[in-house]
Amino acid sequence: MGVALYLMETRNFSHPSLSVQPVRRPRRRHRACGCIIWLGFLLSALLAGFILLGFLFPLQDRINLLVLGLDRRPGEGDAVRADTIMVITADLAAPDLRLLSIPGDLYLSIPGQGENRINTAHIFGELDRPGGGPERTVAAVTQNFGIPIDGWLRVDFRGFIAVVDALGGIEIDVPEAVIDHAYPTEDYGTMTLNIPAGLQKMDGERTLQYARSRHSSSDFDRAERQGLVVQAMVGKLIQPSTWPRLPTLYDAFNSAIETDLSLLQLARLGLAALRVGPEGMERLLIDQDMVTPYITPAGAAVLIPRWDLIHPLVAQIFDLE
Repeated sequence: MGVALYLMETRNFSHPSLSVQPVRRPRRRHRACGCIIWLGFLLSALLAGFILLGFLFPLQDRINLLVLGLDRRPGEGDAVRADTIMVITADLAAPDLRLLSIPGDLYLSIPGQGENRINTAHIFGELDRPGGGPERTVAAVTQNFGIPIDGWLRVDFRGFIAVVDALGGIEIDVPEAVIDHAYPTEDYGTMTLNIPAGLQKMDGERTLQYARSRHSSSDFDRAERQGLVVQAMVGKLIQPSTWPRLPTLYDAFNSAIETDLSLLQLARLGLAALRVGPEGMERLLIDQDMVTPYITPAGAAVLIPRWDLIHPLVAQIFDLE
């Protein structure tokens, strides 16, 4: 056929018995549809396998995860304070999903260090041994609160932004406007932050600003906002429209987040979140009624815990006797 076309074009060759039929190319949309079908099949299989892991290999009914958000900027290393401290507890059998926010300025006993803010436990652990920050914070939480911790997860600001962006952003119904005239920037300067009230679509950078701002309100308000962020992330993660993003999300999670949880524990946490949903997630915090403001001899403003109020709350959340 190629020779015939060449002769017709160069020598004006023709023959009544010879006809040239146009070459039909396969329509791309058929191939695209096939890719979409296969992608949907693979994602469904992945999700089914994830759920099956949680059912076939049951661990303890309740899993308690310590979550640390690090105030780590480029070039600073790991010996930094924990800007966010939360404990997430999940019970697949119930199902049940709860979150407890712990103020970073809570003044208590740090194992091997003495009295200090709980957010410094990560620093002391890293100074003693690289990678020891999470373990030292786990020890502080277990010793002071009596919460058995099954694993930890830590992420810094850049990693948090990458994970939220991999989700495609989140939506938060902001209850009150956030106006911060001294929001810290990465170059150690400040900027004015203005997040209006109402339903807001936020990318990773905006979500970090909403969760981190503290100068226009108290640490308790910030803890409440951080709980809303976690709730919104859980809600976005379990939406079927997010599942095509799973490969991108996995890459972001794998590169930005450190954890000692096993695959089975992650499977059970994910399944509990899927069964409970964001609306069923209970958010609690140690608030201003459970602490006493105090100035240390060194002049530091801290919060003295009222254990008579905190311990009953903790026992209720984590089903402790």
